[in-house]
Amino acid sequence: MRIAIAQLDPIVGDISGNVDQLMATVSSLNQDSPALVVFPELYLVGYPPRDLLERDTFLDNVERGIERIIAFSREHPDVGILFGAPRRHSDGHGRGLHNSAVLVCSGRIVGEAHKRLLPVYDVFDEERYFDSAPASQIISLHGLRLGVHICEDAWNDSSLWAARSYYDADPVAELAAQGAQVLINLSASPFCMGKEAVRFSLMSAHARRHALPFVYVNQVGANDELVFDGRSLVLDRQGRAIAALSAFDEQVALVDTGAADEIDYHPLDQVASVHDALVLGLSDYMHKQGMGKAVVGLSGGIDSALTCYLAVQALGCDNVLGVSMPSQYSSQGSLDDARLLAERLGIAYRVIPIRPIYDAYAGALASEFAGTEPGVAEENIQARIRGNILMAISNKFGHLVLSTGNKSELAVGYCTLYGDMSGGLAVISDVPKQLVYRLANYINRHDEIIPRASIAKPPSAELRPDQTDQDSLPPYELLDAILQLYIEEGRSPAEIVSVGFDAETVSWVVKTVNRNEYKRRQAAPGIKVTSKAFGVGRRMPIAARFSL
Repeated sequence: MRIAIAQLDPIVGDISGNVDQLMATVSSLNQDSPALVVFPELYLVGYPPRDLLERDTFLDNVERGIERIIAFSREHPDVGILFGAPRRHSDGHGRGLHNSAVLVCSGRIVGEAHKRLLPVYDVFDEERYFDSAPASQIISLHGLRLGVHICEDAWNDSSLWAARSYYDADPVAELAAQGAQVLINLSASPFCMGKEAVRFSLMSAHARRHALPFVYVNQVGANDELVFDGRSLVLDRQGRAIAALSAFDEQVALVDTGAADEIDYHPLDQVASVHDALVLGLSDYMHKQGMGKAVVGLSGGIDSALTCYLAVQALGCDNVLGVSMPSQYSSQGSLDDARLLAERLGIAYRVIPIRPIYDAYAGALASEFAGTEPGVAEENIQARIRGNILMAISNKFGHLVLSTGNKSELAVGYCTLYGDMSGGLAVISDVPKQLVYRLANYINRHDEIIPRASIAKPPSAELRPDQTDQDSLPPYELLDAILQLYIEEGRSPAEIVSVGFDAETVSWVVKTVNRNEYKRRQAAPGIKVTSKAFGVGRRMPIAARFSL
């Protein structure tokens, strides 16, 4: 069967625009004569549409969009158009809505498949909006029996869930048992580091187990915190890849499921894939909101350097402003590194000293602070002055402020509310410090772009004399290892200690993570690249008292 895979980047809520893109894609394939063109999960509305699905007027617009596609299909009567969309139902129970795949051909809907398995873990909350389909059913097109299913329907594999199983149904097996001749999965599967290899292994196992070709069509692009890497696949009956689409890029490819030869498929390098995910995440976040310029505070350190580099990759050097805001504690080396980075990236660069502003603050607070020793309050005033300067530039010129804190800092609250946490997007807030270094070295693999000194020197907020991060935190290699076990793997403190970590250090990290939830709740949205990001994927109480 000649199938066109449309790995596209829909805009959430833009039903009319997404339909236009669908029709343009099908029209462009007219000379290639595919039997079927497949679009991703919930393509018509973009994923995730969240509470837009609770608006009747929005669902009315979905129905109008489907009617447009039906009318358009009369112009291409031999082509099946398979796309994802929310579909109302009148079963008399539940929420009245399915996450569906709709097959249109020759001016009518010839079949629909509704999602069976609705994920409610990590970033997913599909049971909030959708009802599970009671059964999986074959759809026929041109005499061929299609085993159409949606994203999570292919993920009920006991090897993934270790000691527990989330679901009691296996939609892929049910479709194969009903005589499917090809398995087709419409997905909106968010990126995280290492997921591509897991996904390929899973889809390949389905193809081998049922001796059926497997077509996997994934959304690409970024919507808010989530990045979708695409990397759509077609597998033969032996589970071998016969087509693999690009990562992090829109692409349409035509594949014959019965005639193609095996290709040399390898998952992308993990650090390279995180780099590309961050660039796409920032680019889509800006452009889908109609924003084109960003401003970054440049401290001379590695975090701000990485953030600024990613902004240039996403937006172009003409659309990024770097601002150095030295205080009396800023080293000359840091000032030189910030300037050198700006020169290498070719961005506009400003220097705005904050000493006079800080002195004014100190004078205004002198009577209130009389009799106390200088400490964190005075240090944080500096961070908040810098945040206010960046926000003033944003207000005046329309630049989005990009905050520069990494995941390790955010985890333990080593950041200042209304200071370095100020911003519209926290680009690297899901990037642990050790991964920050790996990304910097990846960026410098051919030429030195991020100054070597920014990578090599001990990290410091430079808010007091001779300050380093390790005055307040465990070494980052140790901190990141404990955070990986606690945040991403969900291990208890006792379990973490049992694998060889110091009990006192583990206790400090866990308690510090827990008591800084209030800060994270006020942070800018960040781009998810790990398996467990703060924010939408990890929802913890603030006013609570618990032990784990």
